[in-house]
Amino acid sequence: MTTKTNRSYFVNRAAAVALSVFAGLFSFQASAESIAIYAGKLFDSSNGKLLEDRTIHIVDGRVDSVQKGFAKHDRERLIDLREYTVLPGLMDMHSHLTYEFGPRAYMESFSWNPADFTLRGVDAARRTLQAGFTTIRNLGDHDNVTVSLRRAINNGLVEGPRIYTAGKTIATTGGHADPTNGLRQDLMGDPGPVDGVIDGPISARKAIRQRYKDGADLIKITATGGVLSVAKSGQNPQFMQDELEAIVEAARDYGFTVAVHAHGKEGMIRAIRAGVDSIEHGTYMDNEVMDLMRRNNTWFVPTLMAGEWVTEKSAIEGFLPDLVRPKAATMGPLMQDTFSRAHKRGVKIAFGTDTGVTRHGDNAREFLLMVQGGMSPADALRSATWNAAQLLQMQDELGSISEGKIADIIAVAGNPLEDISEMQRVLFVMKEGVIYKEPSELQDEVFLEQEISG
Repeated sequence: MTTKTNRSYFVNRAAAVALSVFAGLFSFQASAESIAIYAGKLFDSSNGKLLEDRTIHIVDGRVDSVQKGFAKHDRERLIDLREYTVLPGLMDMHSHLTYEFGPRAYMESFSWNPADFTLRGVDAARRTLQAGFTTIRNLGDHDNVTVSLRRAINNGLVEGPRIYTAGKTIATTGGHADPTNGLRQDLMGDPGPVDGVIDGPISARKAIRQRYKDGADLIKITATGGVLSVAKSGQNPQFMQDELEAIVEAARDYGFTVAVHAHGKEGMIRAIRAGVDSIEHGTYMDNEVMDLMRRNNTWFVPTLMAGEWVTEKSAIEGFLPDLVRPKAATMGPLMQDTFSRAHKRGVKIAFGTDTGVTRHGDNAREFLLMVQGGMSPADALRSATWNAAQLLQMQDELGSISEGKIADIIAVAGNPLEDISEMQRVLFVMKEGVIYKEPSELQDEVFLEQEISG
């Protein structure tokens, strides 16, 4: 998607030099190292089962093999997780790294510049990775800064998850992601496709092409009203059928999937019929919508944490604008009920939190809400591993600890199939064979091993 230029060459060279200088600050940055992980319990995301006593062999940042028992090869560095449950790196399919919602959030559009949002994104990315989430979809940002953040992470300049970003969200005039909603027109102007605001199929196609030009990985649109936008309705459809079809058709030309923010029924029906890949939130989804999703192989990303959070905050006087509070007050219970019904009806579900509304790094609380909604712990974990990889169309690279796949691996102390809250206490994080977090006792063992071998 990118073109090699002299400028990008020098940027990459600078990144390489910086990485070599600071490599010593990170734990075991040489992903080319051969590693053996002893896993007391290993979560098999293909079927939701726990396997006992496995050795994971890692070479060049990928899983070389998974074998029964504990046995390391010569020259392999050992990571002993026999007292832990080992799982694939987690994936959050709905995040906003540059957002952190609070009472001042509505003013940040005026007072913050792209550098401010970028620096927030750097901190959010670190917290997300430390929580065990090695891959995310970023579904909307400020000034496309997550494109630059993705590049910085890939070049080793900052710590964070693998990012698939939609860049700026696409809306219609007055729609949920119209950046001028509730603002004086003489101050904010009339945004167009470059800014993510379209009206009609022609400008819809231009918006898709602009996302390609900007370096996005996928498309995010707001097919209905939203909860936090300064507008009265959160349910009304905001795209015509021909606009949605133009978006999907153009997106396919560029290899994009399409994620759709939607609360109201009619907006969901139109989007699903147009061929989108996922429905985000889905608050007022009924059986007709669920059956349509099943027939069209459409994914559901529930974002239960966001519903819980906005409902709690709606009770605080002055925390949310007056137009927003009535919408927010009912969201939590409604979204939880919709999730329960969708799961029972067999809709495909992938894990997503809408962090940025909630606090970055707290992503794993979503597992608890999913289990409270009737999903088994195993299926909740599969939604953030096996299922999420399928939604990303990256199932050959991610989603399980299997031969040939990227070595994204985490560990917790207890058994999450018995207590899903263990996922909120991730103790070990590896991404692409590089360790970013580990228990202190493992660090002591490694230092001792290095002293002996030295």
